[in-house]
Amino acid sequence: MSNEIEAIKDPGLPAHVHRKADSDPAAARRAERQVATMFGISALGTILLIISYIFVPQDLFIFIPVMGEQNAHQLGLGLGMAIALFFIGMGAIHWAKTLMPDTEVVAERHEFRSPDSDRKDFVDAVKSGAGAAGLGRRSLIKKSLGAALGLSALSPLLLLRDLGPLPKKEFEKTSWKAGTHLVTDPGNRRIKASDLEVGAVAQVLPEIENPEERKLSDIGKDAVLLIRLRPQEFNLEPDRLAMTHEGIIAFSKICSHMGCAVALYEQTTKHLLCPCHQSTFDVTRAAKVIFGPAARPLPQLAITVDGEGNLIAKQPFTEAVGPSFWERSS
Repeated sequence: MSNEIEAIKDPGLPAHVHRKADSDPAAARRAERQVATMFGISALGTILLIISYIFVPQDLFIFIPVMGEQNAHQLGLGLGMAIALFFIGMGAIHWAKTLMPDTEVVAERHEFRSPDSDRKDFVDAVKSGAGAAGLGRRSLIKKSLGAALGLSALSPLLLLRDLGPLPKKEFEKTSWKAGTHLVTDPGNRRIKASDLEVGAVAQVLPEIENPEERKLSDIGKDAVLLIRLRPQEFNLEPDRLAMTHEGIIAFSKICSHMGCAVALYEQTTKHLLCPCHQSTFDVTRAAKVIFGPAARPLPQLAITVDGEGNLIAKQPFTEAVGPSFWERSS
């Protein structure tokens, strides 16, 4: 009895089974119609999605057996997208299995880079295979696939509407206007210049008629920091100095880098620090950036006082507050 291990025999390849559509023109035409039908159903699914999105009210409910009351708007969106994606995939699979080239090719192992002759043969084979796939001569599949793909591309464009209305000039606007009183946050109490001692910091908001209805989105743009220094400590251009009042200077609290709240003030160095990414602003030089990723100084709000000594805004911000956005001009 031999102890030698018998080598595993090469099982070979099973005989290739040709498809019916390869030899029967009627079967090929039938498969072509089936693929086109699937692509057509996909297109109808996209149309259902578009109709549901635009024309079906969001508060409309319909009764469906077993499922019960369903939101018609959401049901139409879900079914439309599911039908569009499912049948375009099924059509592509059925096309590949019944009509695309079915030639078996054996490729021997070779070096990572093929010889130039093999690379040329590969390109020729791809071109030949593309021609054999029949896309050029099967106009029904080509047209139905184009319709399905074209309509399916509308779905993501249509759903961009859910991101909300275009901001237009909303990023550049705040609630600050000429004559708007500065009020404490929290408290909504008007603040006088005499309320702030040298070195003091206060967060303020613009006064509105109903502070309980103040929107969070407005707070995110309107928040302002008041800081009082000795007037001789400023190193400002005349136009910037004119925006202060008796050593009180006002800056947007929203960091010009990523929109975080600039809430840390170093009284000794006169620096404002953003705690998120450590952008540092020099208060004495109109919040000039001296460290960190912020690209712009904090916008300055021009302030003065009314007849009763209450601090008010001279004018709105002259530039958009917060981080960069596409339409920003500065």
